[in-house]
Amino acid sequence: MAEKDYDNRMHTAEHILNSVMNRMFDCGRSFRSHIEKKKSKCDYHFERALTELEIKSIEAAVNEIISLDIALTEEFVSGAVAETNYFIGKLPPDVGDNIRIVKIGKYDACPCIGPHVKSTGEIGHFFFTTVDFENDILRVRFKLE
Repeated sequence: MAEKDYDNRMHTAEHILNSVMNRMFDCGRSFRSHIEKKKSKCDYHFERALTELEIKSIEAAVNEIISLDIALTEEFVSGAVAETNYFIGKLPPDVGDNIRIVKIGKYDACPCIGPHVKSTGEIGHFFFTTVDFENDILRVRFKLE
């Protein structure tokens, strides 16, 4: 990818975070994100602020999946299959009809054109730096150690 601070570990952590957020809150994947090596952020359509307990629970769930050292796999599907079964809103318009689905075991499957780690064990420890809620948008900023 072209972004100079792009980081495979951070990008894969974003996939796991999106899966955890959707499983816990049925909020879908982030509609906007900015992924960099030092820190990253994701924005979700949400109805309220998170509690401290929820924040800790999200971090724990993400770190649990990371600790399982799951190998990432991929498969290719048609554009129609991808559109029916996955959120394709972040794919570029010229992606074509052969869509790569990146899978993290039973925890996540997502269309994606970016590079990732080979296994979740490469990611490191995930934690939030800030969590804000304003105008029905939940913004989480996170880092890896």
